Amino acid sequence: MIKSAFENSVLLWVLMLALLSSSCTQKEDIRVFVAGDSTAQSYRVEQTLMRGWAQYLELFFDEQVQVENRSMAGRSTKSFREEGRWNKILEDLHKGDVVFIQFGHNDTSTKPERHASPADYRQNLSRFVQEVREREATPVLLTSIVLCTFNDSGQLEDRRLGEYPQIVRELAAEEKVILIDMFQLSFDLLQELGPEEARKLYMFLEPGEDPSRPQGSNDDTHLREKGAKQLAALVAEEIRQERIKPLYPYLLDKKEWPR
Repeated sequence: MIKSAFENSVLLWVLMLALLSSSCTQKEDIRVFVAGDSTAQSYRVEQTLMRGWAQYLELFFDEQVQVENRSMAGRSTKSFREEGRWNKILEDLHKGDVVFIQFGHNDTSTKPERHASPADYRQNLSRFVQEVREREATPVLLTSIVLCTFNDSGQLEDRRLGEYPQIVRELAAEEKVILIDMFQLSFDLLQELGPEEARKLYMFLEPGEDPSRPQGSNDDTHLREKGAKQLAALVAEEIRQERIKPLYPYLLDKKEWPR
C-alpha cells in the first residue's frame, strides 16, 4: 500500500509537470493589423481582378493568426490618420498584437490631402511606431512595393518613390523596429522575372478582361492575384528566414503556402 501510494504520488507529479510544460509552450492566438494603401488592400473578387498582397497574408499562417487588413486605396501616412483610420486600429489593438505599416505611394502625391513631405513622412511613421509600442504591441515597418516600370534596356526603374523607401529603412534602424524591405524584395523579384513575366503580376489588362476596367489598363502600381500572392510570399519568406518574432512560430510549412 505504501509503495502504491508513493507510485501514485510520483505519477501525479509527472502529470502535473507535463501539463505545466504544455501550457508554457502552447502558442497564443495573435492578430496582425495591416495599415497601408491600395497595394495592400483587400478587394472584392467578383468586382475586379485587382488584389492587395495583405489580402492573402493570413493564408501563410496557422489558424491562430488573424489578419485584420485595414489598408485603403489612396491613403498616405497623413490621410490615414486624419480620416480616423489609424485611431480605429489603436482602439482595437491589444497587448501582443502586431501592426504592419506600409505607406509611401500616396505620400509622394501632389494632392494636398495625401501629400507628406519626406520629413513629415518620417515623423508620421515614427509616431505610428511609438503609439503601437505604447500599447505593448509590435510595430513592423514595410517599404512600398516597387512599380513595374522597365526601361528600354529591360532594367527595372522606379523613380516615383524617390527617397521614401530609404526613409523607412533609416527609421527602422534608428528606432530598432522590425523592417520588411518590400521595395527591395519586389524589385529583385521583378528584375529576375523580366518585363514580360513581371507585367503578369500587375494590372496590365487587355480590353474586356476586368469589369472594373472595360477598356483595359497599363497599371504599373496595382497587383493581380498572382502578383499579390507572390508578394505575400515574400513577406512570409522574410519572416521565415529572419525568424521574426512573434510571427515566425505561426508560419505554415512552405509546402502548404498558397501558389
